[in-house]
Amino acid sequence: MALLNASLCCSSTSRIPSRPHLPLPLSVAAHSSPLPLSSPFSSIPFISTTNMKVFNQQLEATRHLVLSLGESASKASFLAFLSASLFLADPALAFKGGGPYGAGVTRGQDLSGKDFSWKTLIKQDFKTSILRQANFKGAKLLGASFFDADLTGADLSDADLRGADFSLANVTKANLSNANLEGALATGNTSFRGSTINGADFTDVPLREDQREYLCKVADGVNPTTGNATRETLLCD
Repeated sequence: MALLNASLCCSSTSRIPSRPHLPLPLSVAAHSSPLPLSSPFSSIPFISTTNMKVFNQQLEATRHLVLSLGESASKASFLAFLSASLFLADPALAFKGGGPYGAGVTRGQDLSGKDFSWKTLIKQDFKTSILRQANFKGAKLLGASFFDADLTGADLSDADLRGADFSLANVTKANLSNANLEGALATGNTSFRGSTINGADFTDVPLREDQREYLCKVADGVNPTTGNATRETLLCD
């Protein structure tokens, strides 16, 4: 009976299939190597050394690209900040030159008492500037802008002011003797109160009626350049 049980036991054991051994692929077996403990991929099986080198190279290239973009953005931000700082530090830099014939800043400046006599200042920009007692005698100021400027007591005698803009300007007590103002603008609250206008030419200057009436009371003389009588150019009665 014991012999029968032993026989059956051995026979049953021989019929149980053994677990098959699966060989590694040749490519993996040839290139597999343990990953360093610090690698985030140490738990992933069968990563080849070659693949890890490629991955590390791509990672390094990405890092350099990010650093390069960061440096470029920083440089651009710095340049923008520098430009803004310069502009805010000196707003007059935006008007450097003031006009095609002017080397200095003339817009929005206090130029009281400055001497511009006999200078060529065609289309010069004097907008909103303070020009009290400034000397423009004999200056060529064709198309110049005196918009909202203060010309109180300025000397504009013998000046060529054709097409100049005196809109909203204060031209009180100024000397306009023999000045040529043909086609100049004098809209808004432009005032010539107390100014000397002997020989001035106001042809085609759009004056407010109250200003025209006042100037006609003091108008006299003939402009030496155009030959026009001041009263006639003002359309005085």
